[in-house]
Amino acid sequence: MAESTSLPGIPATTPLRTIFLDRDGVLNRKPPEGEYVSEWGRFHLLPGAAEAVARLNRAGLRVLVVSNQRGVALGLYTSQDVDAIHAGLQQILAAYDAHIDAFYFCPHNKDQCDCRKPGPGLYHQAQAQFPDIASETSIMIGDSWSDIEFGHRLGIRTMFIDGDPAHQKPGADRARGLADRSFASLAEAVDELLR
Repeated sequence: MAESTSLPGIPATTPLRTIFLDRDGVLNRKPPEGEYVSEWGRFHLLPGAAEAVARLNRAGLRVLVVSNQRGVALGLYTSQDVDAIHAGLQQILAAYDAHIDAFYFCPHNKDQCDCRKPGPGLYHQAQAQFPDIASETSIMIGDSWSDIEFGHRLGIRTMFIDGDPAHQKPGADRARGLADRSFASLAEAVDELLR
């Protein structure tokens, strides 16, 4: 794995191994508040995102997507639709010699489970599949308070993605203040991680 890549504020002897990414607003364009990426036709990769994932892959880092998909609970789309979107994303990434190692998503409504971020369930699902995952060798990159709080509760370093101000969720300012670092895009965050 990436022996030479470490996090700001963590000794170089503690290598970074796992990157947790939120999906909407980090990899692809976030729809307006109250709307959802319910089908492949609504999935639009952000500029530089595929190249950023490819660079993480080349650095030997595990790249995992952790995403709240409340639209499933609301009956707007199905878990199979989410899987199909992720399969389409993998096809696009393959053209850049890139890939996501695994996808984890919460299909539940609010207050129904422990897997809806900021709850820890998606982290535990990932750890069950990849037992070497540890908080001190991971980082969470997200664009909402729930993403940053997810990392904060687990002791994982965090990077906040500002993204499009018109589509930020409520609490973005609080998330930016809680995060260890903030960046305009995933590409800029990866620049810092691999610098």
